[in-house]
Amino acid sequence: MAHYAFLDSNNIVVKVLTGVDENITQDDNGTPVGGSSEAWEQFYEQQPWHSGLTCKRTSYNGNIRGRYAGIGYTYDEEADVFIAPKPFPSWIHAGNYDWEAPVPYPQNTEGQWFWDESEQKWVR
Repeated sequence: MAHYAFLDSNNIVVKVLTGVDENITQDDNGTPVGGSSEAWEQFYEQQPWHSGLTCKRTSYNGNIRGRYAGIGYTYDEEADVFIAPKPFPSWIHAGNYDWEAPVPYPQNTEGQWFWDESEQKWVR
């Protein structure tokens, strides 16, 4: 089973669907379709219910485009990765397209820690 993310004109994921595996070829009214991720992306983009959206393959295990795309994620075309929404205004991009708090996560891993945006620190 393959998954496909649909992007609006700002490269924001607006829907994700389960589709046909990229290596499968099927017949669509006498025309063979599929056989690759790119072919299925193009096929899904051309469907009238996806009008105006761009289709990109995504993967639950993160081996395609960095991570599984969710609604609200951004697609970075240059890096060919999906980026999760920014969890807090103060957080910054890490080098791996993840978000990092401006203060490192506590070394003491006992208990649960939560980010307090108003205090700009980790709290239990």
